Amino acid sequence: MKIPKKLNRLIKVNLVITGLLLFYSCATSMSPANVYNTLPTLTRSKLISQKDAQEAVRNNECYYLVRGRNYVAPVGLTLKSDLRNGAQGIDEWVQIDGGNAYVLTNYRWITIDHDGTSELYLEFDTMLCE
Repeated sequence: MKIPKKLNRLIKVNLVITGLLLFYSCATSMSPANVYNTLPTLTRSKLISQKDAQEAVRNNECYYLVRGRNYVAPVGLTLKSDLRNGAQGIDEWVQIDGGNAYVLTNYRWITIDHDGTSELYLEFDTMLCE
């Protein structure tokens, strides 16, 4: 049985796309620079570094609302979608706490099954800044 050229090409394209998706979804973490450059583009709240937060508190420009918040982001298809899901959770907590900023204190991807699926755990403080 001979497969028509158009169908054969479509099958090859689908295999390549599937392979790329599997490749990108198998990555289990991002570098700190990647996280700190990407996360602020995904949140409505302002990301403040730990150093800048200390200075802002000292200068009475910001104050902490809640320290030690934890959020486990729903699993996404890619690392960026994990981060997008985490950003949504951060924004929700910042809003619930009545703030407008957050300090990311820690993050990690934890493998949750034998297939290598990972979940993003975020630790952060919420703040209110002028």
